[in-house]
Amino acid sequence: MTQQNIIITYSMSEAQRAMLKEALGHEAKPVFLVDQPSGLREQSLVEANALLSWNLPRELGPSEFALLKNAKLIQLISAGVDHVPFNALPPDVEVAGNVGAYAESVAEHALAMTLALVKNLVTEHQQLARGKFNQFAAGRMLRGSICGILGYGGIGRATARLMRGLGMRIYGVNTDGKAEEPLDFVGTLDDLQQVLALSDIVVIALPLTGKTRGLIGKRELGWMKRDAVLINVARGDIIDEGALYEHLAKHPDFKAGIDAWWIEPFRFGAFRTTYPLLALPNVVGSPHNSAMAHGAGEEALKKAAENIKRFLKGEPLLGVARREDYIAGC
Repeated sequence: MTQQNIIITYSMSEAQRAMLKEALGHEAKPVFLVDQPSGLREQSLVEANALLSWNLPRELGPSEFALLKNAKLIQLISAGVDHVPFNALPPDVEVAGNVGAYAESVAEHALAMTLALVKNLVTEHQQLARGKFNQFAAGRMLRGSICGILGYGGIGRATARLMRGLGMRIYGVNTDGKAEEPLDFVGTLDDLQQVLALSDIVVIALPLTGKTRGLIGKRELGWMKRDAVLINVARGDIIDEGALYEHLAKHPDFKAGIDAWWIEPFRFGAFRTTYPLLALPNVVGSPHNSAMAHGAGEEALKKAAENIKRFLKGEPLLGVARREDYIAGC
């Protein structure tokens, strides 16, 4: 078998490089783009059979996408693919997200946010700091309540296992309305109103596509229970930021855990909010670090390498994105 050129477009530590080389074996020739002299960079991209990337728009210049004449796969370290400029890529290049690579870590983060909100941990900590000892302030129990999970992929399934362990019923929403394991309810986005209306906790774990952008707005928030908890560990743009702020400000018993924001450094080079969400007492925020746990990076690299191995062997790939979900009018 002829060695395939695998171009790594982001910086790796020596330990990560060694891990990748071992995982790929002799069938692949890893080429680290940051090591290439300027004169060989263009040639390396032309000769690439596949790419391993993280933040592709920042790792390649706008004119370099056209050089990927021989590339058949762009494998991402990240699970989401919404940042990829699909319209700039040659039409026969497949893009694969790193599905399931961060599922357990993100699910634990979703649970942590849920517990922090239903048990009022942040607000009671602040009360303690002011000298107020509210020993009889009651939190909520999760047992017997309903957790609606929008997006029943790897993260959704991992979240369901944790929530079910606390005695919650699980309502799942995915593309085809089917699930391998038994759920209390499983449907599609056509069932969104029913799931939102019945759920006590709603966890968003959907990919950001043309169909899910702005999915949760004023109307959808109005469908939810007045004391519901909304957790977003997916992408900020799935929720209308202004509508969420208005709903939280008007309904103090409604709570939100926000890990994914609308303007983040990964995409825009900075973090900022259009509305003062973090000033609200019924919001808990985190800096989109739900996937970051000790050992998570190594596990993600292994899973990405496994998918590249599938490519090298001509086996079906995991996590391949459908271009029509990301390019308007495709």
